[in-house]
Amino acid sequence: MMKNISVNRNIGFAVGVITLVFILNYNTLYFGLSSNLFGICVAVFLFLIGGRPANLKISFLLVGLIFILEFISFRLHTKSLHFLAICLFVCLVFYLITQRFSFIAFICILLFSSVFNKFFEHATTEIKQFLCELVFHTLKDFMNLSKFEGIHFYRQNQKLSIDTACMGLSMFKTGFLVAAILLTYEEKKSKLFYLNFKILTFCVLVVFLNLFSNYFRIILLLILDCTQENLLHHVVGLCCFVLYQVLPMVYLLRFFRPTQDANNQPQNNYAFWSIVFVTVALIITSLELKTDYKNDLLQGLDANYDLNKGVWIDNDVFKIATASQIIYIKTISHKPLICWTGDGYQILNSRKTMIDKQEVWCSDMQKNYKTYQSIWWYEFGSKKYTSFIEVMFLKLLSNRPTRMINIVSIKN
Repeated sequence: MMKNISVNRNIGFAVGVITLVFILNYNTLYFGLSSNLFGICVAVFLFLIGGRPANLKISFLLVGLIFILEFISFRLHTKSLHFLAICLFVCLVFYLITQRFSFIAFICILLFSSVFNKFFEHATTEIKQFLCELVFHTLKDFMNLSKFEGIHFYRQNQKLSIDTACMGLSMFKTGFLVAAILLTYEEKKSKLFYLNFKILTFCVLVVFLNLFSNYFRIILLLILDCTQENLLHHVVGLCCFVLYQVLPMVYLLRFFRPTQDANNQPQNNYAFWSIVFVTVALIITSLELKTDYKNDLLQGLDANYDLNKGVWIDNDVFKIATASQIIYIKTISHKPLICWTGDGYQILNSRKTMIDKQEVWCSDMQKNYKTYQSIWWYEFGSKKYTSFIEVMFLKLLSNRPTRMINIVSIKN
C-alpha cells in the first residue's frame, strides 16, 4: 500500500513539473511541433509502448545531454536545441518513474528534432549533387546526356532539372520512422529486445537504403521525363520508397532478431533530485529565451560596406543594393542556397573559392534564363569561415557577434 502511494506521488510530481515546463515553453513547443508533429507523436508513442528496463547510466547520459543543450541554448538563444532538451527531459522523467527506456524511439526523437533538420539542410545539397553525378554516369550513354551541372542534366538542346524535393528530408525521416515501427513490432512480438549494436547497424543500413532509393528515383524521373512536380512524380517517389526502402527493411529484419531478455534494474535513488536540477536548468533557459536577443549584425562590420544604402528587411536581414550587386547581411541560420532554391532559383554548381586570401563559398544560380553568382561566407570578427559548426562554436565560447554575408550579382 505504501509503495503504491509513493509511486502515485512520483507520478504526480512528474506530471506537475512537465506541465510547468510546457506552460513556460508554449512558443518553443509550437516552434518544434509545427513541422514535425506527426513524427514526434509517433516517436513518443513508440517510447511509451516499446520501453524496456535499462541501465541506470541512461539517466546520467540524458542529464548530461540536457545540460549541454541548455547551456548552448542559453548562450545562443537557440529554440531548436531547447526544444530537443525538453523532449529529452520528458524521456528522462518517464525513465526515472518507470525504469523503462526505448533506444529505438529515442533515435526517432533525435531525427525528428529541428537540430537534425539543420544538419540535413547543410548536407542535402552535396548529397543531391553526388547522386546526380552517379545518375549521369549511369545514363549518359543510354539517354545521350552530354553533361550535368549540379542537379541539371543536358541532352542535346534540352535541360532536365531534378526537383529539389529528391533526397528530401521528409522521405529520409519517414524511412527511419518505418524502421522504428518495424523494430518495435519485432520486439513486442518476440518479447525480447535488440542489442544497441544491432539497432545502430540497422540505422546505418537504412541510411544507405535511402540513398539507394533516391538514386533509382532520379533515374526513373529522367527516363519517364517527369522531373518536375506532378502526380506521376509523386507516384514514382512513393514506389521507390516502398521498393527500395520498406521491402528491403522487411527482408533485412530476418537477420536482425531481438535476443536480449528484459532484466530488472535497481531503483534510482537520485530520481527526485535529478528531476529537480534539470527542471531548474530548463526554467532558467526558458526565461532567458523570452528576453529580447540582440543580434548586433552590423557591429564591427567592414567599413567598405555602405550602410547608408541599406535597409532592414526584418530583424535578421540587412540588405544593401548597388548597381551591380545585392549584399545580404544575415543572422546565421542555414545556407543561403536553401532560400534561393525556395524562391525558384536553380543551383547550377557550388564550390569554394578565395577572397582576400580567405576561403568562401561561390554558387552559380539560374532563374528566368538569367544566371546569377552568389558568394557567401560566415563571418566572426574580421575573419571569413565556410563551416557553420566552426563559427557557431567560436560564438559559443566568446558570445561575440557573428553574421553571414551573401553577395549576389548577375553573370549574364
